[in-house]
Amino acid sequence: MQSASATHSSRPPSNPSPTRTLTAVKNVAFILAGILSAGTGLKGFLLSSHFIDGGATGISMLLSAALQLPLSWGILLINLPFLLLGYRQMGLRFAVKSALAIAGLAICLVVVPYPDVTHDLLLTAVFGGVFIGAGIGLAMRGGAVLDGTEILALLINRNTPLLKVSDIILILNIFIFGVAVFVLGVNQALYSILTYVAASKTLDFILNGIEQYTGVTIISERSEDIRLVVTKILGRGVTVYKGQSGYGKRGEQREEIDIIFTVVTRLELPRLREEVKRLDPRAFLVQHSVDDAVGGMLKRRPLH
Repeated sequence: MQSASATHSSRPPSNPSPTRTLTAVKNVAFILAGILSAGTGLKGFLLSSHFIDGGATGISMLLSAALQLPLSWGILLINLPFLLLGYRQMGLRFAVKSALAIAGLAICLVVVPYPDVTHDLLLTAVFGGVFIGAGIGLAMRGGAVLDGTEILALLINRNTPLLKVSDIILILNIFIFGVAVFVLGVNQALYSILTYVAASKTLDFILNGIEQYTGVTIISERSEDIRLVVTKILGRGVTVYKGQSGYGKRGEQREEIDIIFTVVTRLELPRLREEVKRLDPRAFLVQHSVDDAVGGMLKRRPLH
């Protein structure tokens, strides 16, 4: 999408506000909750039964089992290349938040004394996956990732639109679980697949699918400032509709107003909402899932 307005002005002020501070606190709370939840799934369920999850975490667990390396170090090392990709393509802020989240998970596995919840293999596979999926989802709600394969999948999807993000992650995990058959054994690999399914379903429940775009309609008296934030700070295209307000008992208050429409990814959505609320706490936002979107600035610009 390209901007429908040709008017430009200076970048809006970015003075801190109570709304922005509250949003930052909520994001930190989401990330911390995600770290604790993922730690519960790993240390409270999977490790004692030698099950693994998919993605970078699964690779780290495979290396830990095969080479007797500490899992915390494996998580840091395996995710490092993905964080570098995130920095180059999505910006410093996203990379720093994700690096802190992944480091927090590694520290959590070392420091927090999680109990071994159950020895039942089926319960371990299912609920271990639920806690890991919830952890990843909560961290993403806070604007960070705990598993770098989502970053890689999103970047591959930019250049290969025929494959959805979920398809790319599935292909990567097929390879991981194929290796797990030889490293851990057939039974552990099959239970690990069940863990991955439970984790992915939980993640979908929390995020409604990271591969989906989200269409956002914004109605605000400060529509020009919001347009500049979306185009200059977030790097997204917008469409500006000319509309009329219709509030009142009979809709008699018909004032001219600009309506902003943009399409963002799930990873971008928290920051978009944060910036809009900073500029206009009374802004009216409507968001809906978009199955796919092609063209404009969607495939070219960074995610953050």
